[in-house]
Amino acid sequence: MSWFLLSLAGLFEIGWALGLKYSMGFTKLWPSVFTLIAMLISISLLGLAMRQLPVGTAYAVWTGIGAVGTVIAGIILFNDPVNLPRVLSIMLILAGLIGLKLSS
Repeated sequence: MSWFLLSLAGLFEIGWALGLKYSMGFTKLWPSVFTLIAMLISISLLGLAMRQLPVGTAYAVWTGIGAVGTVIAGIILFNDPVNLPRVLSIMLILAGLIGLKLSS
């Protein structure tokens, strides 16, 4: 259950990272409200997951899910560049996340 909560927390981290873009620096009301709610949910779920998981593993996986997901969403939603170094970097992060999961 802790890994599920951590994964969900990571998804909400992607949501609030994207919300930051749409809120235009917290100048747009509803995207700002969404961003703040997503932040609260993400941090709360992370805290619940940390009851069972090591802090370093949980935090690294949470930020990794957020980083990889946000990069992919940026490519899809905002036409962020896709090039070999970016793809290789995403793959390295994923390898690290898998390694942390397998070692826990």
